[in-house]
Amino acid sequence: LSMSCTLVTAHTPTGPTIPLQSVEVELQVKDHVATVISTLNYQNKEDKPVEAVFVFPLPGDAAVCHFSAGIGETHIVAELKGKQQACEEYDDALSSGQQAFLLEESEETPDHFSLSVGNLLPGQSVFIRLEYVTILTVEADNGLRFCLPTVLNPRYQPQGVKKKACLKCVFNIVLPASEVPYSLSFSARVSSPRPVSKVESSCSLEPLQFLNSDHTEAAVKLAAGHKFDRDVELLIYYKDAHQPSAVVEAGQDSAEPGTLMGDPVVMLSLYPEFPESLMSPLATCGEFVFLLDRSGSMGCPASFTSVSLQDTLLLLLKSLPTGSYFNIYGFGSRFSQIFPNSVEYSEETMEEALKKVEGMQSDLGGTDILQPLKYIYSQPFISNLPRQLFILTDGEVENPKEILDLVKRNAGSHRCSFFGIGEGASSVLIHGFKRRNDRTVNVFLTVMQSLKSALEPVVKDISVVWDLPKGVSATVLSPPITTIVRGQRSTIYAQLSGKILSSQTDCSVTLNYTLGNRPFRNQLQFHLNPSKETGLTVHRLAARSLICSLIRSLEVKKRVNRGKSDEDVKKKVVELSVQSGVSSGHTAFIAVNKDSGDAVQGPLMHGEIPRLGEIFWHLNCSPDLKIVKDKIIVAKVFIFLFFLDPLLQLQKASGCWLLDEGLPSVLGKTSEEVEKSKPAEVSSEVWATILALTWLHGFKMDAKDEWELLAVKAASWVQAQNGNMSFHFIYYDSTCALKCSGLFVSNQYLT
Repeated sequence: LSMSCTLVTAHTPTGPTIPLQSVEVELQVKDHVATVISTLNYQNKEDKPVEAVFVFPLPGDAAVCHFSAGIGETHIVAELKGKQQACEEYDDALSSGQQAFLLEESEETPDHFSLSVGNLLPGQSVFIRLEYVTILTVEADNGLRFCLPTVLNPRYQPQGVKKKACLKCVFNIVLPASEVPYSLSFSARVSSPRPVSKVESSCSLEPLQFLNSDHTEAAVKLAAGHKFDRDVELLIYYKDAHQPSAVVEAGQDSAEPGTLMGDPVVMLSLYPEFPESLMSPLATCGEFVFLLDRSGSMGCPASFTSVSLQDTLLLLLKSLPTGSYFNIYGFGSRFSQIFPNSVEYSEETMEEALKKVEGMQSDLGGTDILQPLKYIYSQPFISNLPRQLFILTDGEVENPKEILDLVKRNAGSHRCSFFGIGEGASSVLIHGFKRRNDRTVNVFLTVMQSLKSALEPVVKDISVVWDLPKGVSATVLSPPITTIVRGQRSTIYAQLSGKILSSQTDCSVTLNYTLGNRPFRNQLQFHLNPSKETGLTVHRLAARSLICSLIRSLEVKKRVNRGKSDEDVKKKVVELSVQSGVSSGHTAFIAVNKDSGDAVQGPLMHGEIPRLGEIFWHLNCSPDLKIVKDKIIVAKVFIFLFFLDPLLQLQKASGCWLLDEGLPSVLGKTSEEVEKSKPAEVSSEVWATILALTWLHGFKMDAKDEWELLAVKAASWVQAQNGNMSFHFIYYDSTCALKCSGLFVSNQYLT
């Protein structure tokens, strides 16, 4: 269970006791692939046997590939079986007094897992080992991001304790981070063909240690004294990070040739290059539709993100190019819209929208994005304007699989970006939309990067061509590439069939696409030399990708067949999951300790697994919740909002600023100083806009990615007012005397 700074326990007659004693996490990163090994140590401090149930998140595209448990000297490796069979074996084991462990993935949301520990005896200790592999996301600043949630907070029922009827009754004790009684150790080892530049974190780390002279291997640990007030977030930076790569992995010796696990599998990572001349940030106008979360959690006093959403929307609106259309929807259990239809972007419509956004309340109930999406997709298009959707939410959404399916069906006509702000957002949608889960500090940067991408020309006519030796064929296991965005990785998995000779090493894959009505091709050459040293990581990631594709097709067929499931596809999912050892919504890991001695006597209470969204609603709105924020993070947010937000408020929709609406005070000058320094031949609006641009370049270069679109629009407006006359950056000296020195003098500042 991911929370920023709290631990919640079940309430028992003897007070809160927590069986989780310690968490040990080992992270192994090879290039952009992460293997995560977590060991969790529990002890039952009750005087009765308990069944502990833990609900926790994992990345939506993670391939869970190992689960084992240890009690005393006994170590049990779990088997992956069909979910119904695994659950029946678990229940049978508990009924017969045996100790059992069940790890299952939610069929509704694949980023939710539950771990059941059954018949844990009084005073008994047990450890659980969980392993998964995942692809690390690339951030806007080219860092690879790994996030370890503040995890595995328990809900459990001792024998003889009456089952709670309400989730809020179960989670009724909130502990501050300083009182969390379990420890966390975290270590990471990073290796890559390219040197590691640096490793940063939201938490304190020990100094980075390079393990070789060329800095391609490094290790780092979490510093002692970690407080449980935030997720452990790691950002890994390589030199020349955006380099295409190919990994060819040999099949499993024990697996049958011709099967996924028996044949070699290749993973291709592609980074298409786009000419800068075609990627002007104001090259494309469009219809921009913003979906803003107005669910109950947005109004919670403890929610630090409620201000951020409105500020983010302000930044987006101010950055839109002239000639565009826009509309804003608020959603919860129901939805509403500011305008009946999208309206042309102007000073009047922007001001009207901002006033209505300021008056919005968090009064629309739950977090249902599906219905407004269906409505938006049904609306007619505005001629020659592509439609761009931006979804901003801080919560766990309803029916994420249906949402992803709907978005994918409309991907040919709509671009859609999802921003999950805070710890409660759905990682299924974050990974499905290839967007990250943002903290308040980074949300401005991320949404502006997405807006820049939305304003770039659309990549069309995408195709992939394989050039393989004679007798070797490739079966693509991942979904076809339908969208290419600058700065984002495109990953392809393929099973290689046929006889691969040692002399047949040279292969290539060519990515063809059209951009700005011009054809482009990116070719990646690689050696067909399968490696056995990757631990089947590529096979498991490929299996997970194929499993997700099959489950999506299963959902589509179920909808077409009016609720009737396709048993053949379901059977194929189970077979592939069991064969590869990768979990799915239709399988579960089961481990039974058949050597536990005397059977545990008496009935054991079985509790329901709570939905994560409901837990977050209760946690965030608890009056006892104590939010503890890192001082540096808060300082960065404050500086950005305090100094840049007033400047945003003053900018007009056209891109200009006015000289008499509070601008001098934002710049730290008096109106008289600003007026006195204005050249006679320059209008007040042009002068005000030049000063605002100068201030941004002089004092806010560290936030350039956030305000770059604002500045481009403003500079274009200035140039339009003066015909062929070029204006360069102008700066003040200490006496406010104006110095004009040609086009945009670099490295000069307001003093």
